[in-house]
Amino acid sequence: MAMPASEIEALIKAAIPDAVVTVEDLAGDGDHYAASVVAESFRGLSRVRQHQIVYAALRGRMGGELHALALQTSAP
Repeated sequence: MAMPASEIEALIKAAIPDAVVTVEDLAGDGDHYAASVVAESFRGLSRVRQHQIVYAALRGRMGGELHALALQTSAP
């Protein structure tokens, strides 16, 4: 089952309210996405920790509804 980009964006924004989120469907299949997440709350955190926060926001959907997510994170 595919996951719409709008749902990915909503989940991330719900968990990281200060985030500016951009989600792109890479293959047009609802399974392969690229996301950019920029949040002040990431300042001072390692890239690994930033990614962990985003993946936690997706509430276990990675590998199921969401097959692949190329992720870029940063502080503004």
